[in-house]
Amino acid sequence: MTSRRTFTIATLLTAVAGCAATGSAPDKARLSITEFGAVADGAQVNTAAIQAAIDRAAATGGGTVVIPTGVFVSGALFFKPGVHLHFDGGAVLQCSTDLSNFPPRRTRIEGHFEERFTPALLNADGCDGFRITGQGTVDGAGRPVWEQFWKLRNAAPNPGNFPNIGLPRARLALIENSKNVVIEGLTFKDSQFWNLHLYKCDDVVVRNSRFLVPDDVKQAPSTDGIDLDSCRNVLVEGCYFSVTDDCIAAKGSKGPRAHEDKDSPPVERIRVRNCEFRRGHGVVTLGSEATVVRDVLVENCRITGPVTVARLKLRPDTPQHYENIVFRNITLDAEGGDLIAVLPWSQYVDLKGQPPPQSVVRNVQLIGFKGRFGGFGTVKPNPGQTTISDILFRDFDVRLNKGELVTAGAANLRYDRVNVNGKAVRQ
Repeated sequence: MTSRRTFTIATLLTAVAGCAATGSAPDKARLSITEFGAVADGAQVNTAAIQAAIDRAAATGGGTVVIPTGVFVSGALFFKPGVHLHFDGGAVLQCSTDLSNFPPRRTRIEGHFEERFTPALLNADGCDGFRITGQGTVDGAGRPVWEQFWKLRNAAPNPGNFPNIGLPRARLALIENSKNVVIEGLTFKDSQFWNLHLYKCDDVVVRNSRFLVPDDVKQAPSTDGIDLDSCRNVLVEGCYFSVTDDCIAAKGSKGPRAHEDKDSPPVERIRVRNCEFRRGHGVVTLGSEATVVRDVLVENCRITGPVTVARLKLRPDTPQHYENIVFRNITLDAEGGDLIAVLPWSQYVDLKGQPPPQSVVRNVQLIGFKGRFGGFGTVKPNPGQTTISDILFRDFDVRLNKGELVTAGAANLRYDRVNVNGKAVRQ
């Protein structure tokens, strides 16, 4: 374990150093979208102009498409290898709320490929070395879409199982099948669906970026900050999250035969550090559609709102394996939220006539927690399906409104130097 972790961290640091050295992108042509007819009036749909800039860069050996200062509305854009995107200060690329500007197509979503669903605003497939950089904003203009979602969901016969893909809505970015990807300096806000969806990517850095939902919106549906779908070797560093779904979600496949899904390899070697989490369902959430997630390290982060720190969703219809999940050096400053939630998750469950599968949760560590927070949390299996073992809490000095951990069916659960509300917690 030690040698593997050392190698992983060294690999990620090498990637970070390389990205810093190259700046926003390789030094090739820079093409402003205004040169191709884009207008920053917050109304004109500039899809054709921006796509023309992308296509020109690709046809001439690569380069960087530049979004200058101003608000540019667009539909779905499709990047090509060797073409990058840069935002000048004050630049805004805003989703059109006319979803006809996002023609449905085959796309990866929620652990499978949907034959006809909304593409993202920014789409990149097989774009090794892809960079999105700058000090601008990617804006989903999501309010009317959120309102329509809740209207349809509330009118459905079974609102709790109204599908997330029950109406067209765009993610802000979908990057897939790509290596050596950098996302740096941006604000992702008001997304209609997930903000940044990474699928089958390797060696990714997301750095100094912000993921936001307005404070006056109680629940913007499915506004995950970052979705790590079947990805490996990912570093999330210096980011800020204030959303109304999972801040970072590790995702894969689902269903009783999910372990056979060759399109959904494990999520592994994930590093999250020096981030702030103000709002969301989970700091890092495993699932709900996930099969194998392993080697995750979250460190040196601040939780400043009622966000569950470690959320592991246990699907009764999916064989899941969660292992080597570590949170360390975490500062807490909120009245709500739980430190840990390992719990059954039953939304959209479908056994497809198969017997309930078996799952494993092993070696989850919470180390070096300090500050004030809501509750300790819960660790419970799907009865008869989940084996939970080796849960460690170490070096805690916390004040909790609910200081007792609710547990059932967990083997080798240990407390080491855990102080809650001024009292030592014993085995």
